[in-house]
Amino acid sequence: MGVLDGKVAIVTGAGRGVGRCHAEALAAAGARVVVADLGESARETVAAIAARGGQASPFLGSVASWEAAEALVATALETYGDLDIVVNNAGFIRDAPCFAMEEEPFDAVVEVHLKGHYAVTRFAIRHWREAAKAAGEGAELAPRRIINTTSESGLFGGPGQINYASAKGGIVSMTMVEARELGRYAVTANCIAPRARTPMTEVNPKFARPAEGFDRYDPANVSPVVVWLASDLAAGVSGQVFIVLGDQIHRMQPAVVAASITNGGAAWTPEQIAARHDELFGAAGSGVPAWAGPPM
Repeated sequence: MGVLDGKVAIVTGAGRGVGRCHAEALAAAGARVVVADLGESARETVAAIAARGGQASPFLGSVASWEAAEALVATALETYGDLDIVVNNAGFIRDAPCFAMEEEPFDAVVEVHLKGHYAVTRFAIRHWREAAKAAGEGAELAPRRIINTTSESGLFGGPGQINYASAKGGIVSMTMVEARELGRYAVTANCIAPRARTPMTEVNPKFARPAEGFDRYDPANVSPVVVWLASDLAAGVSGQVFIVLGDQIHRMQPAVVAASITNGGAAWTPEQIAARHDELFGAAGSGVPAWAGPPM
C-alpha cells in the first residue's frame, strides 16, 4: 500500500530534474501521474515510471498558456477520472542584472513561473469547487493538494534574478491566498524551495555530485517532502513554506511585524521618523538584510 494509492496527480516541468523526481516519487507512492513538459522528455519520464510498474501519462504543452493549462487538467480528468494533487514545478531562468534586464526575458520568466503556477491551479480549483458544490453542504470532501515551487531567490532576493526572484516571491503570496481561500473545499496549499542539482544549477560547481557519501544536492532528496504534502499524512498542513536541502527541511516564518513606532495620534514628520530610527530598526540595522537561507 502506498500513501497515495488511488490519487491522481499533475506534475509540471516533470520531464527532467526535480520535476521528474517528483513524478517518479508520486507514482512510486501509488498515484497516477500526468507528466507535463514541453517536449519528448515528458514521454521519457512516463516510460521510466511504467518500467517500475507505475501509471503515468504525458502531456506536452506550456503551462504559461491558458488553453494548455485547461487542457492539462482536462487530460487528468479524462484519463483517470479525477484530480487530487497539483505540483507546480515548471520553470527556467534568464538571468541579468536589474539594470540590464530586457522586456522579453523578464516577461518570459514571470509568465512561465507565476502565470504558469496560477493557470494550472485555476482550472484544478474550478473542478474541485464544482465537486464540492455537487457533494452538498456538510458532505465529507475528498482532500485536495496544491504544492507550489518557490526558491531561495524568491524568499531573499537573488542578485541578477530580478525576473525570477519576483516571480518566485509572487508564488509564495499566491500560495497563501490559495490556502486561505480554499480550505472550505478541503484543499491545502503549500510551497517548497528546493536546493538541488538541476539543469538550472548544475553549472555551479558547489552542486557537483560527490565522489562518495551522501549526495545532498540529489534532486530526489526533495521529492519525499512533496509526497508527504500530497498525502493524508499532511492533512493539517497548509499555507506553509519549506526550504528542502538534502537531509534538511527548513520551515520558513511568514512575514511578521519586526518593529513598530507610533506618534501618539499625530501625523509624522520626516524629522520625527529620523529621530526614532533606532527604535524602528534596533540591532537589526537599516541596511540590506543579510541572506537568511541555510548555508551552502
